[in-house]
Order: sequence, then C-alpha cells, then structure tokens
Amino acid sequence: MGEPQSSHESVLLSEVLDALAPLDGARIVDGTFGAGGYSRALLEEGAQVTGIDRDPTVAPFVETLAADFPETFVFVAGPFSELDALVAEQRVDGVVLDIGVSSMQLDQAERGFSFMRSGPLDMRMGREGETAADLVNTLSETDLGNLIFAFGEERASRRIAKAIVEMRKDTPITDTLALAQLIEKTVGRKPGAPHPATRTFQGLRIAVNGEFDQLVAALFAAERILPEGGRLAVVTFHSLEDRIVKRFFDQTKTAAPQSRHLPYSGPVEARWAPVRKPVKAGADELGRNPRARSATLRSGVRTAVAARPQQSAGLGVPGFRRGAA
Repeated sequence: MGEPQSSHESVLLSEVLDALAPLDGARIVDGTFGAGGYSRALLEEGAQVTGIDRDPTVAPFVETLAADFPETFVFVAGPFSELDALVAEQRVDGVVLDIGVSSMQLDQAERGFSFMRSGPLDMRMGREGETAADLVNTLSETDLGNLIFAFGEERASRRIAKAIVEMRKDTPITDTLALAQLIEKTVGRKPGAPHPATRTFQGLRIAVNGEFDQLVAALFAAERILPEGGRLAVVTFHSLEDRIVKRFFDQTKTAAPQSRHLPYSGPVEARWAPVRKPVKAGADELGRNPRARSATLRSGVRTAVAARPQQSAGLGVPGFRRGAA
C-alpha cells in the first residue's frame, strides 16, 4: 500500500533503533507517532508497535501502517503524557519520543506552525484549547514578553511584545506571516542567521501545547511502565527540551534534598543504567535532512529500582505564569 505524502524524515533513525535494540519481538511504544517514520522502521525490524498521537491529522499515516502491518501495529489516540494509561494492559519493552513540531505540521499552512507560510495563527497540535492568536491578542505586554523569553529564549522578547501590543490596538493579529513580518521589522534580520521569528514562534507553540508539562509527564510515565531492562529513547530539538531529558536521566537532579541536620542517607539509587552519551546527527544525515541539525538523542535502560513520583523540581523546566511581575 502506498504511503501518504509527507516531507517528514525521522531524525537519528538508525541511532534510535540501536538504542532500543534488540527489536525482534519487542513491544515498543512510539509516543509521538506523527507520520509514522519510527513506527515503520521498528516494525520492519520485527517489533510490535503501539503508536500514540493527539493530532487527528495523522489518520492517513495510521491507516497505511495498519494495512501494511495488521498483526503487529496498533494505534491509540491521545497525548503521549498519558502513555502509561493508554497502554496499561500491555507489556512494554521500549518507548521512543520525538519531541516538538514535525515537518508534517510545518508543511500544513492551515495549522499555523510555520512563519514561512501564510495561515491562521493556531499552533494547536490537538486542535483543542487556546490558539497562538488567543495568546498574542489577549496577554498583557508583560506576560507576552515573559512567555517569549522563558519558552523561546528570545533576548528581544520585550521589544517584540511591545510591538505586538501596539499592532493589535488597530487590528487583531491572526495570520502567521503578519506576526513574522512584524517581528522581523522590530528586531531586524542578519544575513545567514535564523529567521528572527523562530524563537517567538517556538515560545508560543510550547505555551499553546503545554509542551514542557507534556514532556515531563511522558518521561515519568515511561519510567513507571518500563520493566527492568526496558529502554527509553528521546529525541529533542532545542536546549530547553534537552536539558529536561538530561536531568531526568540523572536521578540526582530529582532526588529529595538532604538536610545537613539529618544523617547521611547514602547515594541515590539509579532508575536508569546505563545512560548513553548524547548522540547528534552525522554529516551524511545533515546533508539529507537539515532538520537534524538541532536534534539530540538521549537514551537509557531501566533498572529494577521503583519509579520516582512525578515532579518538575530539579529538571530545569522553564517557568511562565500569567500575571507574574
């Protein structure tokens, strides 16, 4: 059966397969199904795969894979933050997560993720809740600046927020290109540098989809569901995501602080060992797929130590709260 068209190419694919090996007969959860790139490769290696995604537009890719692998592929609609509940009745040997927006979503102008195409300022992965336009047109100047700085790491966040508030006095900002052009006009554009709207769009997308909360929940869900020897592979695309994953695998970061007034309680028991060194794309992949330039793969193997309670403390999760000074 022919595959539906998508420009999405799964990054670090061979490295992910290696991190999850052995795959023949293994039960793997692809928590961020997307266009099904990881799922198809895993199935071709002999794994049984459960795909999870909250984006309803993945349906054509699900149908294709289900037809090609009717005995070994199933799909469950839902957020990957709930992956342990979504596959509660299954044995799971491995979990793979590809964090962030996909090329498939960027290619669909009507989704509002791309600043390179005119479309509604939406950015919702699950088609529910507030849109990016809602945030851009209703948040105070202070809140907008704080959001863009915290989630987008944009140094010019205050200037951008001020320009947005000035523009929306006359007309609401509802188009992706209109916002991108405003940002470019506000901060300028250096030759060869990334588009000046990149970080602002990242920040809005993360806020709209609650991406950091989703990521933290998914990591701890994987820790709960994976047995001893189970494998977790996570691909991230910017430093904020990567910092969370790095600290998650380092269990000392989420350990309860020890008081100097209490007896020494000993070293923290490892939930993940071994934890592999981070992996970046090689020259061949970078030549084929520029999206891989910012990708980092981190992976680890589950030990027999009981899972930790879910918490964000120690993971370096950026904070944004409306109304904060």
